[in-house]
Amino acid sequence: MEDALVLAGLGALVLPALVVKAKRRLELSKGKHPSLAGHSKMSRRVAKLLPFYEYDEYGFFRSDDAPEDVAVRRREGFFRLVSAYRERFAQSAALTAEAAEGVSDMQFTGAYRVPFQYSRFVRQHLKGGSFLQASSGVTVTDLDGNVFYDLTGSYGVNVFGYDFYKDCLARGAERVKDLGPVLGAYHPLLASNVRRLKEISGLDEVSFHMSGTEAVMQAVRLARYHTGRTHLVRFCGAYHGWWGDVQPGVGNPVAANQTYTLKDMHADALRVLRRRKDIACVLVNPLQALHPNGGAPGDSSLVDSARKAAFDRAAYTAWLKELREVCTERGIVLIFDEVFVGFRLARGGAQEYFGVQADMVTYGKTLGGGMPVGVVCGKRALMKRFRDDRPADICFARGTFNSHPYVMGAMAEFLVRIETPEVQALYAGLEETWNVRAQRFNARLKAEGLPVQVANVSSIWTVFYTEPSRYNWILQYYLRLEGLALSWVGTGRFIFSLNYSDADFDTVLERFVAAAKKMAADGWWWTDGTLSNKGIKRRILKEMLIHRFLK
Repeated sequence: MEDALVLAGLGALVLPALVVKAKRRLELSKGKHPSLAGHSKMSRRVAKLLPFYEYDEYGFFRSDDAPEDVAVRRREGFFRLVSAYRERFAQSAALTAEAAEGVSDMQFTGAYRVPFQYSRFVRQHLKGGSFLQASSGVTVTDLDGNVFYDLTGSYGVNVFGYDFYKDCLARGAERVKDLGPVLGAYHPLLASNVRRLKEISGLDEVSFHMSGTEAVMQAVRLARYHTGRTHLVRFCGAYHGWWGDVQPGVGNPVAANQTYTLKDMHADALRVLRRRKDIACVLVNPLQALHPNGGAPGDSSLVDSARKAAFDRAAYTAWLKELREVCTERGIVLIFDEVFVGFRLARGGAQEYFGVQADMVTYGKTLGGGMPVGVVCGKRALMKRFRDDRPADICFARGTFNSHPYVMGAMAEFLVRIETPEVQALYAGLEETWNVRAQRFNARLKAEGLPVQVANVSSIWTVFYTEPSRYNWILQYYLRLEGLALSWVGTGRFIFSLNYSDADFDTVLERFVAAAKKMAADGWWWTDGTLSNKGIKRRILKEMLIHRFLK
């Protein structure tokens, strides 16, 4: 009898706790995006199951069951590209092939420019180059003397034009040359850089690091240190560098057990933030406003035409304000990761652009004036790395090259120059300028009957496709042949520098249209009206199952 009473008592205590735990678990599950991108553990398991397979030459041109005459046009068009690449990019391609033997980064980017089923055939025949020898204005020049309009933006570094950064580098080096590469001690320019960064960020203290990834790592470490909580929140699809906690799914060989990946712009995510007690910080990459809950768009995943993008400034502003309120209410550190967008949307970055003050902000890319850098700006209470009353309780972070004199010199030049009338003029009417350009771009593409459109956040653009196709990825090769420089992600991201004149932009538009029309003429966008994105995915799944279990 006594045992029964004890068990009943234990049940009365345990059952409510289990119910609460189950409720929290359900809330967390609802807060995650339903796609694999929102479930990192599952995405890693699925990735390990995907089999490699590829199309032979016959299947390469017929993977959508195009009729024979269309397949022939495609083959002829492809080998015209091959011939033109061989003639135009000979020296660049030769050095790239030589260097790639010893550079793993080049091997990776070379293999992932297109969907893997087509990759080997493309690499075997379409040999471009990864080397450049000069930059000027809005153009870059390769080893063969080909001049391209630059749409790479140097991964976001190039906000104001390459000549701007060349001057920052040269003048910055001149200012610090007497100290040279002395490390540990600081060049006096650091003090003026800190003053300007505090004013721009609206925050109290600054720490310098060697990359944007490292800056984000330190911001998260400090948030955990000061809140005493374990977990960080990132939003589905957002990129915050390549370290494990912020890249918990595919690409990270180790599970990230202290990361929640939640739905962007969704009440379910806010509910998780309000209820859980283990969340130290929330990371926001403002670029996600262009494609909420979607990963960084690259042509290697362009298996159909499902890529979509659109920017609603008012809606994203409202979301960030809600997020700010919840983080304040719950004592969660709100971190804006402006490594990519900082100084591009406005002088004060995304904080100024959206009108939301973060607790910590990370910068990188362009802030170094062309030199590699990462910066954390934060509230005083969050930036301290030790406790006065517990001398062994510290949050250690150092780096051999933090605050390198040459970085401080180039940064000082950058921070002075963005205050000049010339640069301030670039910011005036910035959003309207690039929105109008995007509208003109889309109107022209529609008028030409091309199944392509663009979406933009200011001068950061994404190309998407309006008709189902398995061959959208090949547009990048037509664009390069027309003299447009793209990064290795292809049409996924165009980054214009703000010094593009109307004439420069018109030339890019004409070249883009010319490339797309040639691609259409070569039959790559053929459709019989029955092809759908869902049908394409089903076919690819069938191919994978066959190669996984029957071959």
